[in-house]
Amino acid sequence: MNDSPQRWADSRLPLVVVIAAVLSVAACASTPPVPTASLTGARTAIGDAEKAGAGRYATAELGEARQKLTDANAAVAQKDMPRAERLAEQSHVEADLAAANTAEAKAVAVNTEMIHSNDTLNQEIQREPGSQPGSQP
Repeated sequence: MNDSPQRWADSRLPLVVVIAAVLSVAACASTPPVPTASLTGARTAIGDAEKAGAGRYATAELGEARQKLTDANAAVAQKDMPRAERLAEQSHVEADLAAANTAEAKAVAVNTEMIHSNDTLNQEIQREPGSQPGSQP
């Protein structure tokens, strides 16, 4: 009778080992892959924003995009792929925002220059005929 519990434990040991092995394999298989496409997309969007002049016109947004990409790479190193994916996507969005804000700032500058040029032309049109710029009437 005394060896009955021992025999029961011995018969269960292979089952426990098999279950542990299956769980280990399942845990490894469930780790999501590195979000390479998202990371590449974020890098490309940052490069495009830099080429557009975001370093001058949208410094904060560009800095945020760079920081989120750095954080995404750190999450990859920590094997936290869902977080890496999310941060890479946020980086891409921030870079797109930086590019859009840059385009807007450039458009506003062009518009302001055109208004100034129109004002100058209107002043020239309103001068009396025959008067020279800078001369007294």
